[in-house]
Amino acid sequence: MTSSAIESKGESATKARVSASPEFGSTATAIGRLLVYLSLTIVCMPLQALAVSMNWRLRKTLPLWYHGKTCRILGLTIETRGTVSKVHPTLFVANHVSYFDIEVLGALLPVSFVAKAEVANWPLFGWLAKLQQTVFVERRAGRTRHGRDGMTARIEAGDDLVLFPEGTSGDGNWVLPFKSALFSVAEQSFANGPLQVQPVSITYTKLDGLPMGRYLRPLFAWYGDMNLGGHLWHALRMGLVTVEVEFHPPVTIGDFQSRKQMSEHCQRLVSDGVSAALAGRAGT
Repeated sequence: MTSSAIESKGESATKARVSASPEFGSTATAIGRLLVYLSLTIVCMPLQALAVSMNWRLRKTLPLWYHGKTCRILGLTIETRGTVSKVHPTLFVANHVSYFDIEVLGALLPVSFVAKAEVANWPLFGWLAKLQQTVFVERRAGRTRHGRDGMTARIEAGDDLVLFPEGTSGDGNWVLPFKSALFSVAEQSFANGPLQVQPVSITYTKLDGLPMGRYLRPLFAWYGDMNLGGHLWHALRMGLVTVEVEFHPPVTIGDFQSRKQMSEHCQRLVSDGVSAALAGRAGT
């Protein structure tokens, strides 16, 4: 049996184990969180739409405040390490575990995200993505140039972006290889010098203060063919989740011989950060 088949079998077993488990958490907690989240979102959406249309500075600061509030509502406790790049614009490249990654990074950084094109058509989440001025890209071969051009335009306007270079979400226990295609934006020439690229590790480590373990992490990691609605409902039922975010030293394309080498370097740093956090060694 090949390694990829073993990994696929392991993922299926993990999903089956979680889905076969008794209902975790509290229905009342899920309903309460959902109602408060939707109420806050409904109030903020028109204001953000106005801020974007008028190009007010509020278009960047309101999402930062909003995501901070939603993290508290959803029971996400964020622990950070490292130093955030002070250069603007910066391209942050991170591993992708869950839709919760947007809330977590959005609470820490005044950024827009780079997302796959189909997200634009998702109910509610697609609207929210547009209001945060997400750059939508098609990852099909031959279409990444359009995504790169969209990212370039936003960077030239001085906007910080978050890219998830795995191209999909993983189960939170390891980091998938980074796709180098959209790192091509770092090869562009910008008025204020080479683009800063900062690797970021995101790790879901604890549930109610206790280590989560690889078999509970899929309660929060959304990947594969998991149903979004059902997964979100189960996640909302749970207690307090600790998310560890580590900012690694920024780099530029001039530090490497190619964008592929740059993407491999960033993936290695992000992967090491996740492994350290899972082992309880982060920051030591």
